[in-house]
Amino acid sequence: MDRSARAFWLRSPGRAEIRDIELPEPAEGEVLVRTLFSGVSRGTETLVFRGGVPESQQTAMRAPFQEGDFPGPVKYGYLNVGVVEAGPSELVGRTVFCLYPHQTRYVVPVSAVTPVPENVPASRAVLAGTVETAVNALWDAAPLLGDRIAVVGAGMVGASVAALLARYPAVRVQLVDANPARADIAQALGVGFALPSDAAGDCDLVVHASATEAGLARALELLAPEGTVLELSWYGDRRVSLPLGEAFHSRRLVIRSSQVGTVSPARSARRTYADRLGLSLELLADPAFDALITGECAFEELPEAMADLAAGDTTALCHLVRYDTELSAPLEER
Repeated sequence: MDRSARAFWLRSPGRAEIRDIELPEPAEGEVLVRTLFSGVSRGTETLVFRGGVPESQQTAMRAPFQEGDFPGPVKYGYLNVGVVEAGPSELVGRTVFCLYPHQTRYVVPVSAVTPVPENVPASRAVLAGTVETAVNALWDAAPLLGDRIAVVGAGMVGASVAALLARYPAVRVQLVDANPARADIAQALGVGFALPSDAAGDCDLVVHASATEAGLARALELLAPEGTVLELSWYGDRRVSLPLGEAFHSRRLVIRSSQVGTVSPARSARRTYADRLGLSLELLADPAFDALITGECAFEELPEAMADLAAGDTTALCHLVRYDTELSAPLEER
């Protein structure tokens, strides 16, 4: 067995490199996976790249197969799709999703991989971790028939939430973002779009995912009396000010957090992490999710691409990382 592999490491905030590594021999109950694609979760991974993980959250923020510690050196990431090269016969040759960092090949327990449905392209399957966040958020939010809903922030997470809400009957869904170019994404997902100043108010629910102070303040303004803001943004070490005077108390508004690290209490008695991830992969059969993949690079280009993402020079939602294989051709060739 070829035990060589290459991995993306953050040496220190703002400085990344590709390292040559040697893999262990797969033991019983393990699989060897050759990566086809990985995805950059832009909000979280650029925050890690900049060294913005607060010391108090460094344990909570660890990814399942992270190596090293924040702020660096650290190997971080969690959107990986590959082909099983060795392991149980029923998995060999299968395309699988794994919460693994950016690496050409890796060895993990069988329990760590989830087969990708045959009707889901491998490139789209990198979104499973983000769609899983959206599934958990909607379990937390529990939107009702006919609700008026806004999603503030049309990034990976916000767009994934909007894509799922588009399936709900009789709801009004509006994707709100300061970038007018995101209107094309909203159209592809089948939901309305508005700039923050033009967004429709009187909302029963606002899902906030812009990771900005202004976005969260606007989310509160869009609520109907006794409405709820579901907060999905993670601000790292930044402090956020909120207008909790004004009409916050008189209108009995609610701000509720949601985080994918645990299964929503609304479903935790009946659903496991594996159930949630499996559902997310099934939902990715919808080609509308392709609208979320708006940038890509080869694996060897990832250090420079990550720096561009962190600096805002590249504004991709999901940045797709393509590995050196005939099964991961550039988007325009697929």
